[in-house]
Amino acid sequence: MLFPTETASARENLEAAGGHLDLIQAPFTLPRSRLIVFAQGDGLRVCTSEYEKRLSECLVFENLRVHGPEGCILPVTRVLPHVIEFGGGAITLSFAGPSGLSIGPGPGQGGPATVRWQTPDGLTHSMSVGEAPAGSMLFAIDSARTAVAVHSVRHTAHVAATELIWLEWFAKCPAVREDLRDMAAFCWWVLGANIVEMPALGSARAVVPSKIGYVGLWQWDAYFIAVGLRHGDPELAREQLSLAFGFPGTDGQLPDVVHELGILATSDDLPASDRETLRRAGSSIADPSAPVPLTKPPLAAWALRKVLEADPAEDWDGADWVEKHLATLRNSQDWWFAASDLDGDGMPEYGHPYSSGLDDSPIFDGPLPTTAPDLGAYLVLQDLELAGFAERQGHAGAQELAQKHRARAARTQELLLGMWDERTGFFHARAAGNPVPSHAVVGLMPLLTGSLPEAIKQRLLGGLADPARFGTPWSIPTVAADDADFSTERMWRGPVWINTNSLVIEGLRNSGEPERARDLAEQTVNLVIHGGGPHEYFNPVTGQKAKTATTAFGWSAALFIDLAVQLTNDESW
Repeated sequence: MLFPTETASARENLEAAGGHLDLIQAPFTLPRSRLIVFAQGDGLRVCTSEYEKRLSECLVFENLRVHGPEGCILPVTRVLPHVIEFGGGAITLSFAGPSGLSIGPGPGQGGPATVRWQTPDGLTHSMSVGEAPAGSMLFAIDSARTAVAVHSVRHTAHVAATELIWLEWFAKCPAVREDLRDMAAFCWWVLGANIVEMPALGSARAVVPSKIGYVGLWQWDAYFIAVGLRHGDPELAREQLSLAFGFPGTDGQLPDVVHELGILATSDDLPASDRETLRRAGSSIADPSAPVPLTKPPLAAWALRKVLEADPAEDWDGADWVEKHLATLRNSQDWWFAASDLDGDGMPEYGHPYSSGLDDSPIFDGPLPTTAPDLGAYLVLQDLELAGFAERQGHAGAQELAQKHRARAARTQELLLGMWDERTGFFHARAAGNPVPSHAVVGLMPLLTGSLPEAIKQRLLGGLADPARFGTPWSIPTVAADDADFSTERMWRGPVWINTNSLVIEGLRNSGEPERARDLAEQTVNLVIHGGGPHEYFNPVTGQKAKTATTAFGWSAALFIDLAVQLTNDESW
């Protein structure tokens, strides 16, 4: 039950989020539901959201139109998280639980209406609504994505139940600075909207990157999403980490993706569409001679610490939960050095572009494996985080374990410094041992270690501020503006990503540059507002959504929330 003050705040957030629901970039959906509703001309289209399937393959029905008493089409006039209004509220559409939709008379009471729609077989159907006793219509969506329409008298109850679900969600939305509230409400809606249940995992709730095309729990995404969720729903944040950590291989490797059909842990698990994409790009890894492990960068301990900062284990009797996952993370960290040091020099490499999270980065244009400065930085950070956990846990052997992690971090740091190029003033990746000239954002991640030599740090800071390099109108571009590989639109070759910005912000703080960190945080939240929402990536010149970027993107929303809370609380930067 919500208290009156909670209800008022939740309703403000609900209304604010509704202002962004255009049914194009932000569809109509419900937490835990696989149904998503889009605008289609003067009507609606309904699809399900499924792993590695295009929306066109998941059509439930389309061209749903509401016709008034005179036969004219009643247009969509308002969208809120819990209801779509037609004709000024004469007729409304809402959810009837996670697997149904309900249409019936709304507060406008515009009289009887006729609803017409088409099913994937091309047939047109119709039914009248708005007249008692069968005043509304219920679409029950079965497991075969078939919509069965029946008359119902429960529409008002369905609307109220759906509204309550959203009000309870918005009551958890963190309080932020006035100028950030509207976008924070929308970003909190994005996180709620992207909750799905994984049938193979029982009632587990995964906050997927997007119900529009990314319907699974990617390990890296789960970390960033948990970091944002911790401020309003720490239990759900921990649930994301439990899913990400829950399926390690016998050798310690964590899988790239946990999805409704299983996991994706090697190149043998890749969908056919991914292989075709790699072939079109001319990648030599499209058809490897042996399975290649697929994972994501080692930021697991960093994410675990962040979540526990907001919700300490002692506050919910979670010591066993933490210990269980720390054992998994230590094994995962060991896996990188035992199984992914592919050239045997002590520094692990990426054996596949997908394991980096930056699939399209120019650092992968050359032969594999790729030795990358971001991976080196993440491994240093993770060993330091694991050392800190061991020291805080204080169990038998903790000091020895902490020393092991700190010693390995120091060795990795030395190898990382070997990627520094004094001539270019940058950390460069190596493709099968050969330097890659591209100035990609991965070369800024060594700031995360917090222990770079001062001269190196100052060279990196100069590049960040230089308009010809990383100081674009909206920064940080994922490839420097003066680089031959720079593109304002092509995924990891120039557009701004909120997760890499957040990692550089963290790196600046770790490196003793709190004002620079705060300035970049302010610019990052302003980018999301300027660009109209938490898109997947942004044009670094215009600050608008890049043309091919997914909208209502999970980690962009979560990290906006995280930065907004930090800026609001005026934490020590």
